[in-house]
Amino acid sequence: MTLQIEDEQSISLPFDGEETARKVIEAGLDQEQCPYEASVSLTLTDNEGIRQMNQEFRQIDRATDVLSFPMTDFPAPAVFDWLETDGTDCFDPDTGELLLGDIVISVERAREQAEEYGHSLLREYAFLIAHSVLHLLGYDHMTPKEAEIMEEKQEQILTGLKIMRDK
Repeated sequence: MTLQIEDEQSISLPFDGEETARKVIEAGLDQEQCPYEASVSLTLTDNEGIRQMNQEFRQIDRATDVLSFPMTDFPAPAVFDWLETDGTDCFDPDTGELLLGDIVISVERAREQAEEYGHSLLREYAFLIAHSVLHLLGYDHMTPKEAEIMEEKQEQILTGLKIMRDK
């Protein structure tokens, strides 16, 4: 898996952010049985940076914790079989990797939420990446049933990596 990271913020993470992101994304891809090598872009920003993106792309003028920008439009969550015939433009022509999309995290907001929820920044950061990678694979949480499915899958990813709430 290729992970491209751009760090546009000033908070120093007390763990290896790239290694953590890679592990969480790979665990999500494995859990959802992605049969391809994939490429993901991760941007770390602050509240002002994500507020501007949220305004530009969603017309919501407030900071948020994470934004997901899928590059592949899955007909159903984590259904990959259609890619062989209809998804040729979903692959990087140079590497052959599946172009999943972009994740943008406000590290500032993640830190605030970790404190608010009483768990570590590592847990919050990993949670936001797990949440976002599921969005990149076509999952959503617009209905209670969709939200329940995403919550279960996020928890499975983090539990599998032993990134628990109490750390």
